[in-house]
Amino acid sequence: MQANNIESIFNYQVLSEKLASAGQPERDQFKQIQSAGYQVVINLAMPDSGHAIPDEASLVESLGMEYIAIPVVWTAPQLADLTAFFQAMDKRWDQKVFVHCAMNFRASAFIFLYRVLHQQEALEIAREDMLEIWEPDEIWQKFIGAALEKPAGIQAS
Repeated sequence: MQANNIESIFNYQVLSEKLASAGQPERDQFKQIQSAGYQVVINLAMPDSGHAIPDEASLVESLGMEYIAIPVVWTAPQLADLTAFFQAMDKRWDQKVFVHCAMNFRASAFIFLYRVLHQQEALEIAREDMLEIWEPDEIWQKFIGAALEKPAGIQAS
């Protein structure tokens, strides 16, 4: 497999024909994301993470894709971040969306919550996909629990 192949992106996971998630792509892998038909890239990582690409927004946009940054603090995820993610996903429900963060931990958790709270998918099925990527730690278990207790719209905490 080539290093710039989309499947070689760390923790790459296809969730449907219109949704995939992964860890931080390498610079040349964004071309593969675009070639795979993705129209939107949502980045949930902090811009100062060790793996971040400083000009990721301009790189993604130069390939004709929309770029959305919702920086989520790894040690302190907020319901407001999740609300922004839900709004971005709802607005682009008919487009092919690629969601990433540094390791696909934030992304898989946010997508799990989106699938359960906005797409009414079975919690067990959506959770299985998240658990293929990682087992949420205490901070993220608490965050996921709080989100599941809120109404589907979720507002800032």
